[in-house]
Amino acid sequence: MLLRYSYRIYPTGPQRKALARTFGCVRTVYNDAVAARRAAFKAGLPYPSTGALDKQLITKAKRTTERSWLAEVSTVPLQQALRDCQAAYRNFFESLTGKRAGDRVGPPRFRRRSARQTARYTRNGFRIRASGRLYIAKIGELKVAWSRGLASEPSSVTIVKTTTGKYFASFVVRVDNDAERLEPLADPDAETGVDLGLKSFAVLRGGKVIDNPRFFRRLERKLKKAQQALSRTQKGSNNRAKARLRIANLHEKTRNRRDDWLHKQVKALVSENQALYVEDLCVKGLSRGRSAKSIQDAAFGRFLDMLASKAARTGRVLAKIDRYFPSTRLCSTCGALSGPKGPEGLRVRSWICDCGAIHDRDENAEINIRREGRRLVAAGLADTQNACGGPVRPGIPGTAR
Repeated sequence: MLLRYSYRIYPTGPQRKALARTFGCVRTVYNDAVAARRAAFKAGLPYPSTGALDKQLITKAKRTTERSWLAEVSTVPLQQALRDCQAAYRNFFESLTGKRAGDRVGPPRFRRRSARQTARYTRNGFRIRASGRLYIAKIGELKVAWSRGLASEPSSVTIVKTTTGKYFASFVVRVDNDAERLEPLADPDAETGVDLGLKSFAVLRGGKVIDNPRFFRRLERKLKKAQQALSRTQKGSNNRAKARLRIANLHEKTRNRRDDWLHKQVKALVSENQALYVEDLCVKGLSRGRSAKSIQDAAFGRFLDMLASKAARTGRVLAKIDRYFPSTRLCSTCGALSGPKGPEGLRVRSWICDCGAIHDRDENAEINIRREGRRLVAAGLADTQNACGGPVRPGIPGTAR
């Protein structure tokens, strides 16, 4: 299993200049590779290989007047930029043909100077000194804030400069699959369904509620003022650069707070439960509605990805319930589909079934998710079933929506 370990680094003034030169060269080589392949496509020629681009855009380009400054940086990140471009095109073509699962991937685009800058080094381009310093070829020894130790020898490191001017070193290390595995919990009831929502971030077993922190909403007013101040500045001025930095800092603060909170919630769920059952939400589809800003602020997709990754590494059971399973409408007492439905039903927080049972909307959904998850784990089925025993898929007669 490959994992990333990221650490803050503090380059000196000369090292920052050398890194800026490296980032510029990496960006130039990547953009030249994209331009070369676009030109080949327009001319009806086959795409040039990575080896041919390496010879043309790096080896020969260093001998020209226009690209002679490429010789001032290490060749390792320049070669990695070509491999990254090749990987981007491969993902694009595999997405077109259906070989790549997930959302459709677009063609590679030119990298911008104002965006996040990266330079990747393999084992030939870096060393970790005994003093704890990180040596980077043609950069020097960088001071690293080692917040934790590396699990094993890193195979590569990526030097990252964020839009706020901070520097990080991101190591790729190979970890034993059982390194983070937790001991199984003896309690047979140590399992929970996770019903995600906007009023409360999640409702767990027994009515336990995880409040929605709404990190973006808290800083939205400050962000609005900062964006208004940016719009009043003159393009290319120092004041505009300062205003852009204030906006970037607000976005970074929101992202860091959200990530820290999500990591803590995922760790608590995995530590306290042997089995976790969640809905397979279509977060991209939900982000197109009226509640798009709130959906993106809650970061359901990132939460589910982190939960799946953590559960796999710790040996916990995670089952995803079909997104069309009527967990809200289904009465957890009698199994009737008598609950609120449709957009107008979102305001209904509690309802009474024909059998006389009084349900809290989210607690009832959690019970149904947990029961369906148990059934899937016990039967080993990939598809869920509705209350009538039929398949839950769109376009199938008898399917509950």
